[in-house]
Amino acid sequence: MRVKLRPGTVEDAPICGTICYRAFAGIAAHHNFPSDFPEPEVAVNLLASLLSRADIYSVVAERDGKIIGSNFLWTTVPIAGIGPFTIEPSAQGSGIGRLLLEDVLNRARGQNFSGYRLVQAAYNTRSLSLYTKFGFCAREPLSVLQGPAVGQEIPGYAVRRAAQSDLTACNSICRSVHGHTRSQELLYAIRQATATVVMHSGRITGYATLIGFHGHAVGEKNDALKALIAAASAFQGPGFIVPTRNSELLRWCLEKGLRVVQPLTLMSLGLYNEPAGSFLPSILY
Repeated sequence: MRVKLRPGTVEDAPICGTICYRAFAGIAAHHNFPSDFPEPEVAVNLLASLLSRADIYSVVAERDGKIIGSNFLWTTVPIAGIGPFTIEPSAQGSGIGRLLLEDVLNRARGQNFSGYRLVQAAYNTRSLSLYTKFGFCAREPLSVLQGPAVGQEIPGYAVRRAAQSDLTACNSICRSVHGHTRSQELLYAIRQATATVVMHSGRITGYATLIGFHGHAVGEKNDALKALIAAASAFQGPGFIVPTRNSELLRWCLEKGLRVVQPLTLMSLGLYNEPAGSFLPSILY
């Protein structure tokens, strides 16, 4: 087996995206869960976007000149995110995953990241074992929720679209909850017009980049997150992610008619602060 690792390019998106789709669909079907990607084009479009961004490092694995997997490292925040990380199903279990994970971690070392995080499908025992062997620790059980829009208001909490002038207040909340900010992700969401903030007693008490699979949210209390969730017109992708240990918020979501569609696990390597407030992770972390 001759394996070569190289940086990814936008031209790799059709092949890498198709592999990504097959990998997620295969493991999900094996465990009777819905796939994160409903069709190949969704995965291809996502990877095309990631491969075009200078702030995301990509690595592609080739065996005998044929692409068989890829991995990504998000480098714009103090805590680096890893993923999506996928391998052609026929090549899984052959050591390719270890090579791809080693590559992004080696790339990250020396860049002054405080730590690394990722989210993995809780039913995927192979990826859980790989990450654990590399030193990652399971930090938080997660539940993906999906269903009809709640369409309600939380008394005393008003939600509006976020503006760039809100960055300082939002970063302060994120820092108080997690010990670090996700400023670049928030700024990107503001520019994409997907970010929202919640106002309570005349000030910002929470924000969301998006209520969906690829968005994260933080709030001083659960009521701030309830307001952000209730204001969303729909839940992007497979759904939005709630920490399962936050029983009060999870119970409220279920009472509003939402359903749990799959379990995930938040994992970290390096610095990790137990959250000091309410939060919704993204599929990145």
